[in-house]
Amino acid sequence: MEEERLIAPETQTAEVGYELSLRPKTLAEFIGQPKIKENLSVFLEAAKARNEPCEHVLLYGPPGLGKTTLAHVIAREMNSNIKITSGPALERVGDIAAILTNIEEGDILFIDEIHRMNRNIEEVLYPAMEDNALDIIIGKGPTARTLRLDLKRFTLIGATTKMSLLSAPLRDRFGSIFHLDFYGTDEMTAIIRRTGDLLRVSIEEEPAKRLASRSRRTPRIANRLLKRVRDFAQVRGNGILDGTTVDAALDALEIDPKGLDETDRRILQTLITKFNGGPVGLTTLAAGSGEEVATLEDVIEPFLLQEGLLERTPRGRMATDLARQHLEHVSNSRYQALTPKI
Repeated sequence: MEEERLIAPETQTAEVGYELSLRPKTLAEFIGQPKIKENLSVFLEAAKARNEPCEHVLLYGPPGLGKTTLAHVIAREMNSNIKITSGPALERVGDIAAILTNIEEGDILFIDEIHRMNRNIEEVLYPAMEDNALDIIIGKGPTARTLRLDLKRFTLIGATTKMSLLSAPLRDRFGSIFHLDFYGTDEMTAIIRRTGDLLRVSIEEEPAKRLASRSRRTPRIANRLLKRVRDFAQVRGNGILDGTTVDAALDALEIDPKGLDETDRRILQTLITKFNGGPVGLTTLAAGSGEEVATLEDVIEPFLLQEGLLERTPRGRMATDLARQHLEHVSNSRYQALTPKI
């Protein structure tokens, strides 16, 4: 199952409270995404100077990069209350109407997975975002009439992993749109060391870099792996997170130096051995590897593409030379046990 993968970027149920305790509270504490931080600081400062809510904000990018965290940071920077919901949770127009009518001046409404919201609810949001008004239809048929209710001024923050699924009319109503990208090694190292401080775990620069290199450039995965490595250091080591302990723990967890797990390697190995490296259609690759098409396309493929291990062409998916070199390196090194047998 996708949610059972250690390196899955989505939040796992047991992590909710843990993640809350690690989130930065201010823009100054937030590590990475420098252009977003720079622009946000200007927009938020200007809004506070005018004594009005900031513009509606849309955050998009792969899961685990900090969209929800940024929403909380914006709320704290604006000294605002934040109300949290998600697209799938808003099933009826009455759901969003109840939330909007209870919003206070300057509040922030955060909608996660906003691309999964149905169109009827979107239409209710249009006047709310533009005119701070809620249009309610009373009655049915020829006698139906529209009642407009005034709303308090608020900020809508939407988060999505699939920008293409967001309708153009809704997208156009956001004043600021920010794309969160994968993090660099230095940023990931800084995040790991910050998390270590919060967890009261000592980890030096070099071991932190080793952990960062296997964290798929995603803070959520880095924090999850740090917890697991801490457990290994406590039970099988001397409690110190040195380079040897980090490597040994991640080897035991079957995560190779590029951050690939058994599923990633199996996909690449299947592509190379069964389909001669491609090109091959997504459905065929899914059947050959035993994965679902949606899991392959939405969960596994993005990181492999980002790392240059997979190519997406008009004729299908292809393994790159870098993928072949990596699998060869894994099979010829101490990570031999990590290479799947096809």
